[in-house]
Amino acid sequence: MPIRSQENLIGALAFLAGVILAVAVGIFSIVLPVETLTNYNAQIYGTLIVLGVLVGFMHTAGKDSQTFLLAGTAVVIVSKFGMDSVYGTLLGTGIVDIVRTIFGALLVLFVPATIIVALKTVFSISNI
Repeated sequence: MPIRSQENLIGALAFLAGVILAVAVGIFSIVLPVETLTNYNAQIYGTLIVLGVLVGFMHTAGKDSQTFLLAGTAVVIVSKFGMDSVYGTLLGTGIVDIVRTIFGALLVLFVPATIIVALKTVFSISNI
């Protein structure tokens, strides 16, 4: 059994919690009343931002950073375009709000994480 660093474990658990929270927010967006969601909107998305920052800082440098940046950038781009295109294609099916909310929550999680990993990579390349 390989030995895992505690730093990598915390980052992985923060990432997993963020993705689960993003999907849960999307599913509950159609179940809960709008008033309940708007009351807790700041706390939910604030938690996603904190988890994204934690993932970005806890992510290891090196070859894994390249993979994370490529995957993170793909998720950000696909989520943004998915939010826009889902509205036109799934309109009237009732699933539009769920999918758009999940994509939006994934954006809130991945954007800070990807920016922090990108900045860490740039600083490591420049040897400052």
